[in-house]
Amino acid sequence: QVHLVESGGGLVQPGSSLRLSCAASGLSFSSGAVGWFRQAPGKEREFVAAIRYNSVTYYGDSVKGRFTISRDKAKLTSTLQMNTLEPEDTGVYYCVADPRIILSSLFEARRWSYWGQGTQVTVSA
Repeated sequence: QVHLVESGGGLVQPGSSLRLSCAASGLSFSSGAVGWFRQAPGKEREFVAAIRYNSVTYYGDSVKGRFTISRDKAKLTSTLQMNTLEPEDTGVYYCVADPRIILSSLFEARRWSYWGQGTQVTVSA
């Protein structure tokens, strides 16, 4: 049984920072990738970031330079450090994982096998 649990969401002001964490169980980080998607109300899920088993990272264009993804293989956790947050960053953030996902599939939500329940991030003055 694979379980992903996000934490760290909340309400913050524009320009501030927030750190999200994802605790995983039932899998390892030795293959595939872990990552993050987000979804605003009424919108499609958007790729945010991913890190593959080889430690190579990938970011969506809207967050590149502001967000950083990392992972701890021993603790089976992944972290999304979000800086210089904007109102457009508001949404539910989902932790995702897949030990079999390939590079070309990272950016498509439907290709990821395991999803967390989501954590709300609201950026507002």
